[in-house]
Amino acid sequence: MDTITHTLFGLTLYGAIDKKDMSPQLKASLFAATLAGSQIPDIDVLVNVTEYGRVMQQMWHRGITHSIFLVPVWAFLLYFIARLIWKVDDKRVFWWAMLAVFIHDTSDLFNTWGTGFLEPLSAHRITFGVIPIVDFVFWFIMLTAFIVSRKKAAEKRFNVFRIAWLAMLLHVTLQSLQGYVLYDEAKEKYDEVALAAGFVPTQFQVIGKKDDTVEISKDSIFLAPEKQAVLKSKDDADLTPLFKQKPEAKTLYDWSPFVVVVEDNGKLGIYDPRFYRNGESFLYEYIEKQPR
Repeated sequence: MDTITHTLFGLTLYGAIDKKDMSPQLKASLFAATLAGSQIPDIDVLVNVTEYGRVMQQMWHRGITHSIFLVPVWAFLLYFIARLIWKVDDKRVFWWAMLAVFIHDTSDLFNTWGTGFLEPLSAHRITFGVIPIVDFVFWFIMLTAFIVSRKKAAEKRFNVFRIAWLAMLLHVTLQSLQGYVLYDEAKEKYDEVALAAGFVPTQFQVIGKKDDTVEISKDSIFLAPEKQAVLKSKDDADLTPLFKQKPEAKTLYDWSPFVVVVEDNGKLGIYDPRFYRNGESFLYEYIEKQPR
């Protein structure tokens, strides 16, 4: 998810806490823990300040920092910091921080980008592609909860935010069920399949590859599929020169579920078809071939 959504997750999670009879210090600790916990896995963006970090961006972003095994580590770190600052020793800070980090890591699984959820045991990027990175349904639910909560007594507001979390869980469930149906249908036609959720709920891009052909279709369980692009991949091309000159290309090749290989007009390159828009993909690495 994007930074704004993760921030709203943290605020909505804090809103869902029953804070009756809590001290100001404990409230501050919980606010910091839920907000920081909703952001801390994205600390991996700091590797981009190095040249090697930029090369490895696909593999590192949403990599080890998003691992399920680091969830309690991040939570303990936030609990420890909160204890130092506010002098509050309350295990609820740890548990709410852990829930915030878990929600961050798990929500990212549902985007097209994918997450190294099982690192370091597995480098495989888990991606369901059923929720867009910026999901306005989430925004609508959370902002509605905030507005409605202002009309409630302070001690009852947490119930509104808990209902909002149930609504968001229902949204993810419905999107996932639709995505599963479309993915299962596509598997009968293609050798490899990936999904990319559209900004409009219930609408998806289905990206399927069979042999050297990649087809991208707009699909929904409520509408007939609409083919948007047919791409040819030069799968027999020798990618060794590309990987040698462009380490980023090898990273992209390893990271993507499958790629389209381009070898024409003096260029040799690969791109991820999941991000193909208006005739090109923004995840594209190529070199100019030397004339023989």
